[in-house]
Amino acid sequence: MSLLSVRGVVAGYGAATILNGVDIALEAGEIGVIVGPNGAGKSTTLKAIFGLLRVSSGSITFDGQDITNRPTESLSALRMAFVPQEHNVFRTLSVHENLEMGAYVRKDDVSALLDRVYQIFPPLKAKRNQPAGELSGGQRQMVAVGRALMIDPKLILLDEPTAGLSPLFMSEIFDRILAINATGVTVAMVEQNAKQALGIAHKGFVLAGGRNRFTDSGAALLADPDVAKSFLGG
Repeated sequence: MSLLSVRGVVAGYGAATILNGVDIALEAGEIGVIVGPNGAGKSTTLKAIFGLLRVSSGSITFDGQDITNRPTESLSALRMAFVPQEHNVFRTLSVHENLEMGAYVRKDDVSALLDRVYQIFPPLKAKRNQPAGELSGGQRQMVAVGRALMIDPKLILLDEPTAGLSPLFMSEIFDRILAINATGVTVAMVEQNAKQALGIAHKGFVLAGGRNRFTDSGAALLADPDVAKSFLGG
């Protein structure tokens, strides 16, 4: 049984339907990357999974439970985390306080989780007392992802984690995603930098017009001339 299964999901905003039957399946421990042109429904898919917009048709299951249209606040307790593209840190709080905020649903000692986040993101430890708003864009993204890790997620959803970052920080974020995955966390990621993202993906999902256009391993999609011509710039 897949850890995450999205089957025939139809969803949108008001009267506008964006997703027209999207299918996503990820096994525990996999990295899944969703790519496609602007307006394809990539971020909308993550929002539908995390209960941020209503699914009008289809189903979503996570860890054996039907979570279709379940309240967002209930999903953290199931150990699913979501990192939005924007407004994803508390800018006036310190790095350490941001991370502690990520553990709000936990009642146990989170010191081991804090240690793990600082191991995955070493730059954050040196800046633990600095307000998050004073950090670079790449470091703020590290804080956002680190905070999501504080619930010890089975699945983390990342919406454009490298958006607006320099090539140096882009590579660093991809490396850190691999490090997170190596700890056993399943990753579902929307990413505009399709070539780099598919290069680390176990599975890739190419969306167009709110539907699956191609679904295969990351390596197979990178090698597919049709995918390259239509979605990867040649």
